[in-house]
Amino acid sequence: MRRTRTLIATGALTASLALAACGGQQDNDQAGGDEDSCDAGSGRIGIATGNSTGVYYVVGGGLAQLINDETDLKATAAETGASVQNVQQLVAGDYDIAFSLADTAADAVEGTGSFTEKQEVSSIGRIYPNYTQVVVRKDADIASIEDFKGKRISTGSPKSGTEVIAQRLIEAAGLAQSDVSAQRLDLTKTVDGMKDGSIDGLVWSGGLPTPAITDLFTSIGDDVEFIDITPQLETLQEVNPVYEEAAIPAATYELDADVPTIAVPNVLLARNDMPDNVACALTTLVYEDTDALVAVHPAAKDITIDDAAKSEPIPVHPGSQRAIDDLQ
Repeated sequence: MRRTRTLIATGALTASLALAACGGQQDNDQAGGDEDSCDAGSGRIGIATGNSTGVYYVVGGGLAQLINDETDLKATAAETGASVQNVQQLVAGDYDIAFSLADTAADAVEGTGSFTEKQEVSSIGRIYPNYTQVVVRKDADIASIEDFKGKRISTGSPKSGTEVIAQRLIEAAGLAQSDVSAQRLDLTKTVDGMKDGSIDGLVWSGGLPTPAITDLFTSIGDDVEFIDITPQLETLQEVNPVYEEAAIPAATYELDADVPTIAVPNVLLARNDMPDNVACALTTLVYEDTDALVAVHPAAKDITIDDAAKSEPIPVHPGSQRAIDDLQ
């Protein structure tokens, strides 16, 4: 079988990620296979991931490689702006699978937030959680989200799940969006700005550890620190119940203590019209061969079959539900 090479990179693991032209993979039709089976058939699969220094990108590359290794599908993964953009381009047909934060995906199926109408998407399965990581320069005098007022804060790439969470945190702290000098930057540019002092703080939603955040603390760890954002949790839960209290373990970034924070589950999304057999095959791969994803990034260790169907209000794709039922 001919195989498209994709990214397998974290720590010492590095390879190239196959990127589709114009940021999307076109003509990703799947053919063959009985819809009542879990035979993936053949064809092409495009995967929408996230920023190149984030965890979606790494795990998405590993997923593409797994699909190429174990099926007759030809999978490629692409760097994107993440959740909101991923859903939009998934619905447009640019991709077949999309990584998304559960709060953004819930907005999509309900037609709220960044979406003016309900989107025809469903879950292939709930995967690992994203941790909301809010890091500030120590010289910026920021001890809470309320202190964002008047400061230069990176709120993430435009149309990303990070941007959605950042905006909700700002509002939960009683601030207007105009109170903050929002820098809508990807994570690479954000970290560069933190290093040179042009940015006072950042909001990032990602798995642990996020390579770019590791780089930030390795480079200027004495000049930056995490802040506790859990005072905003109750207000965020009124907006969407998917938000959960969590902690970033100290060992993740060699900190002095764990950092209380807010976590959001991630989901893999597909369009509702994905053939049942393809959804079944992909879901089986993710939850039977999780070790292959853990090998590319440790965040994948939190992918469990017991949590796979826990994606409300996002419906589980019928083909994926069949796979989940078979695996449990």
